[in-house]
Amino acid sequence: MLPRLLHAQSPTNVLERDSTVRGDTSKLMDLIDVGKKLFNIKRPKAPDSTGRTIYFSVLPFSTQVPGGGTAIVTSTTAGFYLGDRKDTYMSRVTFTPYWNFKKRFGLPIRSYIWLKQNKWVISGDTRMMVYPQYTWGLGRQYGEDEKLLVNYSYLRLYQTAFKRISHGFFAGVGYHIDYRVNVRTQNGDPLLQEYTGYDYGTSQSLNSFSSGYSFNLLFDTRNNSLNPWDGYYTSIQYRVNPTWLGNDNSWKSVYVDFRKYIRFNPSLEKQNMLALWGYLWKVFDKKIPYLDLPSIGWEDYNRSGRGFDQNRYRGRNLLYIEAEYRRDITSNGFLGFVVFANFNTVCGPKSTFLINWNPGAGAGLRIKMNKRSGTNIALNYGFSKDYSGIKLTLGEVF
Repeated sequence: MLPRLLHAQSPTNVLERDSTVRGDTSKLMDLIDVGKKLFNIKRPKAPDSTGRTIYFSVLPFSTQVPGGGTAIVTSTTAGFYLGDRKDTYMSRVTFTPYWNFKKRFGLPIRSYIWLKQNKWVISGDTRMMVYPQYTWGLGRQYGEDEKLLVNYSYLRLYQTAFKRISHGFFAGVGYHIDYRVNVRTQNGDPLLQEYTGYDYGTSQSLNSFSSGYSFNLLFDTRNNSLNPWDGYYTSIQYRVNPTWLGNDNSWKSVYVDFRKYIRFNPSLEKQNMLALWGYLWKVFDKKIPYLDLPSIGWEDYNRSGRGFDQNRYRGRNLLYIEAEYRRDITSNGFLGFVVFANFNTVCGPKSTFLINWNPGAGAGLRIKMNKRSGTNIALNYGFSKDYSGIKLTLGEVF
């Protein structure tokens, strides 16, 4: 697959085409323009051609969180260039802390940094979280109403550095830590080990520690990962968790992610496109901690599975496929809409990989928060057989 992708388009062509389509934002409108009109704020001078200005988007809101309850969330996204925008893609940093005024909070910071002339890409994911989450065992082991609440504190440290090889193709290495403290169920509930019938990482009040290094391949021609207009994204990660890095048992995993953005009428400024996303997540060896097994909504950016509870399906193998149609409603790009459908399949009790599929679907509204970074407020309604819900985020899901 990769050799064919490498000849599809070069990063230079993507940048040149994008500067024609979205380089002039004077005809577009965002919430910043609305605020300027309401409060009669004069427009600043045009930004310098290097585009090194940082484009902030901030969205405070209240939402339901996995495990039940409501939390106060403030999502902040920063888009910026670390080189001339003619040969450097836009970097992003996202900080989404939440708190529910009790003992539940999260401090996730995610970054995707393009260095000058796209010579290096550095991806980071740091999280400190204290919260309960529901689980439904493996495969289709339990129905929607048979869920079990699991409490723990969580620290994640992921860092990966990629070096450009040629034409949007990168290779890199990474280091990853998943540390879960005091994994337990509540008094009166079944123990996690009894509930799942799984022996690794399920003992009451244990600490689950996974530490590993990874080898990575990346092909990325999206000039703006906050709101891609075209291009490809393909990543392959092979992670090794040896005992000499502190793991109780040695285990390995592979994660393959593919995305494609297809624009209709590319000569027009109005967005009208189809976005495709799929990933395969597989673990090897037998003694993998339960909470490290592939699970819906637990890929790198926790965006998969719209229309499902996070963790709803878990197994040793997970395949996820999603398609989303995106279109502007207004000619100035201020309002837009999406419709989407997704499917996932896992292996486990009552679920055969690639045979039993779990479908979800939904639609969403888009409001332009910052036209220069392309950041949208995304309001999505998703549903599946046993669940429906609304999620509010900054930026596109993928």
